[in-house]
Amino acid sequence: MVIKVFLASSSGSTAIKKKQQDVLGFLEALKVDYAPLDIACNEDNRMWMRENVPVEKKPTNGIPLPPQIFNEESYCGDYETFFDAKEDNAVYAFLGLPPPPGSKEAKEAEKAFILENGPVKNGTVENETVESETVENGTDDAEDEENLEAEEVEEENLDDDSLKREVPMDFNGDEHTHEVGGETGEEAAEEAAEEDAATEEKVAKEEEEAVKDTEEAAEDTKAPVKQEEAQEEVEDDEAKGEDDQPVSEGEEDLGSEEEEELRQLEEEEEAPEVTEQEEEDE
Repeated sequence: MVIKVFLASSSGSTAIKKKQQDVLGFLEALKVDYAPLDIACNEDNRMWMRENVPVEKKPTNGIPLPPQIFNEESYCGDYETFFDAKEDNAVYAFLGLPPPPGSKEAKEAEKAFILENGPVKNGTVENETVESETVENGTDDAEDEENLEAEEVEEENLDDDSLKREVPMDFNGDEHTHEVGGETGEEAAEEAAEEDAATEEKVAKEEEEAVKDTEEAAEDTKAPVKQEEAQEEVEDDEAKGEDDQPVSEGEEDLGSEEEEELRQLEEEEEAPEVTEQEEEDE
């Protein structure tokens, strides 16, 4: 059986190109043989695809878009149904292929068959979609279930060991990633809370020291200013005291004598002018 994937090699749609790459990449990862059929360069491929896609699977305009997947002549589905099957670990069932032994899908199918049909008979397990596998004599349904559960637990433990948790940004802006290494979620949360508390305490101390330094600087600046203000007040008081001192009697007498002398000089200057005027009149 050959899986046919109808695609468009020269599609101008980025979304269609991405969907085609996802389908082909996943089939290659599963090592599933497939044949890519280009509908852009081959008119026969395009007509065959349009004719064989079921009517109920076609869009409203009646033209199905790539990628479309077939198993020989049987229609499997488009990208959306393929993606859903991949999410449900049912890709082989979607393609109409038997899952390889040991795969997760094969284990699920085997487990479902055992639960549905009861204990194993004659030492063999029969399934329409899974090839017959020989089972050792004496193995019953309970042992098979225990083995399956043990394998699932081992896979989960491997996945858990590979997980990593992200630690919040520290005070310096550096991001650290630590492996879980067996720590429980509660221990990780406690460590993160302790780191946050230490960071907050450090920031509070730095702020307190900054405020203290600012206050000391302000006090050092205020001291010289106060001294200058006090000196100015003293000088103002001294000047005011000098202005308020009373004038002595001697100073008053000197002032009167100076005024009298000035008056006499003015009279003497005026007297010759009067005499000259009288002589001219005569």
